Amino acid sequence: MKQYSKRMVIAHWLTLALLIVAWFIGNQLDGARHEAAGAPLAGYVAHALVGATILLLALARLYFRRKDGTPPPMGDTPMDKVAKGIHHLLYTMLVLLPVSGVATAATSDVCKALTAWDAALLPKKFTGVFAHDVHETLVTVLIVLAAVHVLGAIKHQFIMKDGLMERMSLRGKD
Repeated sequence: MKQYSKRMVIAHWLTLALLIVAWFIGNQLDGARHEAAGAPLAGYVAHALVGATILLLALARLYFRRKDGTPPPMGDTPMDKVAKGIHHLLYTMLVLLPVSGVATAATSDVCKALTAWDAALLPKKFTGVFAHDVHETLVTVLIVLAAVHVLGAIKHQFIMKDGLMERMSLRGKD
């Protein structure tokens, strides 16, 4: 096996796209909470649906890895071991972030606002909501891990020129 399965590749890139959407919506909600009009309830619903989809994709990817297999590691150097650890941490973040998002809604007034469909009940601040602090910290951790992941891919593509990026491509190798 030289490449990941097509469904693994699609799930990988779709996860990236949805992470960007989730971050954008979450950032907009954070800014809107501090304005007079407040954040729209639909924004919370959209953020939650995107987060749930990310969780389902992460679980699907873990299933695909087990079912379809993965290409062999490129090497066995300490940096290869770091890369493997980064991948494990990325998967961990893809599970913990949606879970911490649900916990944030459940331990704040977000659920109450959504149940009543009353934006006035949304919290202006998440002061004292531990799950929200965890959620924001995990977002930062995910961004750092993703940056390291991208830098590693760039290194392989442009410095090492070893074809590693082809493994996550929909194009078949000739």
